[in-house]
Amino acid sequence: MSDTAEATGFLHATRAFYDAIAEDYAEHFRGDLDPRPLERAVLTAFAEQIASDGLGGEVADLGCGPGRVTALLHRLGLPVFGVDLSASMLAVARRENPHLRFEQGSILELDLPDGVLAGALSWYSSIHTPEDRLPGLFAEFHRVLAPGGRLLVAFQAGEAPLRLERPFGRPVTLDFQRRRPEHIEALLTAAGFAVQARLVREPDETLGETAPQAFLTARKPPATA
Repeated sequence: MSDTAEATGFLHATRAFYDAIAEDYAEHFRGDLDPRPLERAVLTAFAEQIASDGLGGEVADLGCGPGRVTALLHRLGLPVFGVDLSASMLAVARRENPHLRFEQGSILELDLPDGVLAGALSWYSSIHTPEDRLPGLFAEFHRVLAPGGRLLVAFQAGEAPLRLERPFGRPVTLDFQRRRPEHIEALLTAAGFAVQARLVREPDETLGETAPQAFLTARKPPATA
């Protein structure tokens, strides 16, 4: 295997996984924010902060999947669009949210100019990125945000990855990385962000959760005169 193929193999695996399960995933997780008031509050606060900043740029839901969080941010008043690697996930997102824009691409290499976004959201979308690619991922988030732009990152907290084999009976397997919040905070800081809040919620067994849920908010420093 070439160095390039090895470096991008996880992208092909991730795309194939979500292409295979897109319809099942969208149906299974339909309304999944309804029993999660804390998550809704985090997203609402994120939207209100961006609105109050008045930067004027769009907000990108990076790794948007079927677009359910993209749609929520739109209802909260943000000019938002989604980006995802999976064509099948995007087909669901476009079908269910025809009024919103969704683009295909890798969140590691965004087709966006420098400093164009007022906000960026990575809602459980960094969990398939290998550890050695995380600095580059967060540097890319920093690049596309305007000075003063905000970032929200959500992920499962922990050490050991979760491997899903044959979800919904589909012949695919993928690892979901769990990470320590303080480690992600250090990486965001190294990428140039000022981390503003770190929240960890214990797993809710009634929702089938087996790991804590982590939410970090950060900001690209405003421009100085």
